[in-house]
Amino acid sequence: MAFLSDNWLVVVNDEEQYSIWPSARTLPPGWRDGGLSGSKDECLAHIEHTWTDMRPASLRRVMDQL
Repeated sequence: MAFLSDNWLVVVNDEEQYSIWPSARTLPPGWRDGGLSGSKDECLAHIEHTWTDMRPASLRRVMDQL
């Protein structure tokens, strides 16, 4: 069953990867509130502006040490 929502949360995992999640649902394990809620379009625009390096945080740390 599809979950319809007009209010979404930006969520972030430990690898600093972003996604959106319906605000009425409990966050899935491994994800935390990313600090913004709003329409789907607002949340996606925020992610596009904020998440400029798509590499997982662990990979960025390794690459920075090379």
